[in-house]
Amino acid sequence: MVGQEAARTARLMRPGRFRHFAAIDWSGAAGERQKGIAVAICGHDGGPPRLVRPTGAWSREGVLDYLRRELPGDTLVGLDLGTSMPFADCGAFFPGWERSPADAHGLWALVEEICTDDPHLTVGSFVDHPVASRYFRRHGAREGDRFHHAKAGHRRGRFRVTEQAQAAMGCKPYSNFNLVGAAQVGKSSLSGMRMLHRLTGRLPVWPIDPLPARGSVIVEIYTALAAIAGGRTASRSKMKDRQELNCALETLGCPPLPGAGPIDDHSADALLTAAWLRMVADRPGLWAPKGMTDEIARTEGWTFGAV
Repeated sequence: MVGQEAARTARLMRPGRFRHFAAIDWSGAAGERQKGIAVAICGHDGGPPRLVRPTGAWSREGVLDYLRRELPGDTLVGLDLGTSMPFADCGAFFPGWERSPADAHGLWALVEEICTDDPHLTVGSFVDHPVASRYFRRHGAREGDRFHHAKAGHRRGRFRVTEQAQAAMGCKPYSNFNLVGAAQVGKSSLSGMRMLHRLTGRLPVWPIDPLPARGSVIVEIYTALAAIAGGRTASRSKMKDRQELNCALETLGCPPLPGAGPIDDHSADALLTAAWLRMVADRPGLWAPKGMTDEIARTEGWTFGAV
């Protein structure tokens, strides 16, 4: 059953609610500046998306500062990371740990507290914490004794309800408790939570926070959903050539980018997803996914576009 807050949000949405659409491809890798971070934005007027600061590598603190100080008004911001962790399957983020928070905001605060001395919004102190580490699969074949959910029937780790919805749409989500492999999203999600904690009270994160009637809002994105809408498949979602990217943009009804030749997949993901957000932002059904209850919204959050 759709939660009351999701139904209210769907009623609140109106054409033209947002004036700008930004997508951020994020990274949780060690170090200050990351080639894996890209920021793209487009306006409501239908022009092509563009990269913000296309030269040089972003830092995570740089993205935080951009969101605090430079983001245009009434922007829908898509952030490519998990805004929370699994909760619904066990009734807790960290079942059996007395410090397990009650909701997503509490989770962000816990990660920030434990990692307060970690530089560049990294999260080594959290994933190596003597208790928290028991819930993660880490490098070096270190798998915590609480990584799996006994009733899951597989060994891929715990999933949120929104990730189950992604899988039903043909995507291949990974557990946010998995920190191993090229496609893992655990560290990027945890580092993103540190940023979201610092944005609390400044920039709402839907559906963990209610959608306000006006102003900018962050949503969680999964760039493969934009690629699928652009005519790609989940297994072919990554694009490294402008011609490929422009074909996907054309499928979304978006003008092409100028120029030709190679483009890194992080920039391509951000550019295509910004255009996709513009195309789908006014669809009420995406703001009221059938699997999202009020409890799931405040604890696990949701991926925008997963239905």
